[in-house]
Amino acid sequence: MGELMAALARMIVSDPAAVQVAAVREGGTTVLEMRVAPDDVGRIIGRQGRTVRALRQVLAAASRQQPEPHQLEILEED
Repeated sequence: MGELMAALARMIVSDPAAVQVAAVREGGTTVLEMRVAPDDVGRIIGRQGRTVRALRQVLAAASRQQPEPHQLEILEED
Protein backbone atom coordinates (compact mmCIF):
# COMPACT_ATOMS: atom_id res chain seq x y z
CA MET A 1 0.00 0.00 0.00
CA GLY A 2 2.88 2.34 0.74
CA GLU A 3 4.21 1.98 -2.78
CA LEU A 4 0.80 2.91 -4.21
CA MET A 5 0.54 6.04 -2.06
CA ALA A 6 4.13 7.04 -2.88
CA ALA A 7 3.54 6.61 -6.62
CA LEU A 8 0.37 8.72 -6.51
CA ALA A 9 2.08 11.42 -4.43
CA ARG A 10 5.05 11.56 -6.83
CA MET A 11 2.64 12.44 -9.65
CA ILE A 12 1.26 15.37 -7.64
CA VAL A 13 4.31 17.04 -6.09
CA SER A 14 7.01 19.13 -7.75
CA ASP A 15 9.88 17.27 -6.00
CA PRO A 16 9.11 13.54 -6.43
CA ALA A 17 12.46 12.47 -4.97
CA ALA A 18 11.47 13.88 -1.56
CA VAL A 19 8.38 11.66 -1.18
CA GLN A 20 8.78 9.10 1.61
CA VAL A 21 6.13 6.72 2.93
CA ALA A 22 6.68 4.60 6.04
CA ALA A 23 4.25 2.01 7.41
CA VAL A 24 3.75 2.00 11.19
CA ARG A 25 1.51 -0.46 13.04
CA GLU A 26 -0.67 1.13 15.70
CA GLY A 27 -2.96 -1.33 17.40
CA GLY A 28 -4.89 -3.13 14.69
CA THR A 29 -4.29 -0.43 12.08
CA THR A 30 -1.45 0.25 9.68
CA VAL A 31 -0.69 3.96 9.47
CA LEU A 32 1.13 5.16 6.37
CA GLU A 33 3.16 8.22 7.31
CA MET A 34 3.92 10.34 4.24
CA ARG A 35 6.63 12.99 4.14
CA VAL A 36 7.04 15.42 1.24
CA ALA A 37 9.20 18.49 0.63
CA PRO A 38 8.05 21.53 2.66
CA ASP A 39 7.03 23.35 -0.54
CA ASP A 40 4.81 20.41 -1.58
CA VAL A 41 2.75 20.03 1.61
CA GLY A 42 0.10 22.38 0.22
CA ARG A 43 -0.02 20.46 -3.06
CA ILE A 44 -0.51 17.11 -1.35
CA ILE A 45 -3.22 18.47 0.95
CA GLY A 46 -4.97 20.42 -1.81
CA ARG A 47 -7.65 23.05 -1.61
CA GLN A 48 -9.81 22.44 1.44
CA GLY A 49 -8.13 19.03 1.80
CA ARG A 50 -9.56 17.60 -1.41
CA THR A 51 -6.35 15.97 -2.64
CA VAL A 52 -5.50 14.22 0.62
CA ARG A 53 -9.15 13.16 0.96
CA ALA A 54 -8.98 11.58 -2.50
CA LEU A 55 -5.72 9.79 -1.61
CA ARG A 56 -7.37 8.44 1.55
CA GLN A 57 -10.34 7.18 -0.47
CA VAL A 58 -8.01 5.36 -2.88
CA LEU A 59 -6.19 3.84 0.10
CA ALA A 60 -9.46 2.73 1.71
CA ALA A 61 -10.61 1.08 -1.52
CA ALA A 62 -7.26 -0.62 -2.11
CA SER A 63 -6.97 -1.91 1.47
CA ARG A 64 -10.41 -3.50 1.64
CA GLN A 65 -8.88 -6.88 0.76
CA GLN A 66 -6.21 -6.52 3.47
CA PRO A 67 -6.67 -8.10 6.92
CA GLU A 68 -6.33 -4.75 8.74
CA PRO A 69 -7.39 -1.18 7.93
CA HIS A 70 -4.93 1.41 6.65
CA GLN A 71 -4.74 5.15 7.35
CA LEU A 72 -2.79 7.93 5.67
CA GLU A 73 -1.13 10.74 7.62
CA ILE A 74 0.79 13.66 6.12
CA LEU A 75 3.70 14.61 8.36
CA GLU A 76 5.02 18.15 8.24
CA GLU A 77 8.56 19.05 9.18
CA ASP A 78 8.88 21.70 11.86
